[in-house]
Amino acid sequence: MNLQIIKGSFEASEAVELLSQLIKVKIKYHEDKIDGSKNEEDIKQRETRIKQLQNELSEVRNHLSSVTEKVNLNCFAELNC
Repeated sequence: MNLQIIKGSFEASEAVELLSQLIKVKIKYHEDKIDGSKNEEDIKQRETRIKQLQNELSEVRNHLSSVTEKVNLNCFAELNC
């Protein structure tokens, strides 16, 4: 089953804003899990993932900063149960 989260054509600034908000939610999720965890390995993995998300968002911002045409975004969650 697939859950469509974003589908459409957006100005580059709008695409950056949407992706920023999605990543912000994901980072918050990991931060909340870190706050509730005592498992050092789990905490380190989540901290690494947060850094990856921040770096990926930075790359997206840099890439889209020079884009003048609309950007197509297709974002979905694939559920395998």
